[in-house]
Amino acid sequence: MALFGNAHAIDPAQAQQDYARLLGAGEQVNAAYLLIRDVIFFTDRRLVLVDKQGITGKKVEYHSIPYRSITHFAVETAGTFDLDAELKIWISGQALPVTKTFTKGVDIYEVQAILTQFVAR
Repeated sequence: MALFGNAHAIDPAQAQQDYARLLGAGEQVNAAYLLIRDVIFFTDRRLVLVDKQGITGKKVEYHSIPYRSITHFAVETAGTFDLDAELKIWISGQALPVTKTFTKGVDIYEVQAILTQFVAR
């Protein structure tokens, strides 16, 4: 599953409010990023990918990835000609990684640190 686009950080409190219906009791959003129409957010329990589909974006897929199912991940920093950074996440039982593309406005090291905090538990 690959979603491409420009990303920037959004307020975790706003994501907490916007996606409250998806969250379990006491679950907290720690970080969130907007990728054009899609959203990726990290809670204290899981990674959630919000994929708005179709022309209108009214159809939405919510993909929940518990941190325990992440086998490994990689970050690729932006280069001279390629200004976007990438996050790749391998999930148990899947050969291909989930790939997210972030613009230079997002600190990819911060994203990596968030994953490290939860996956390394």
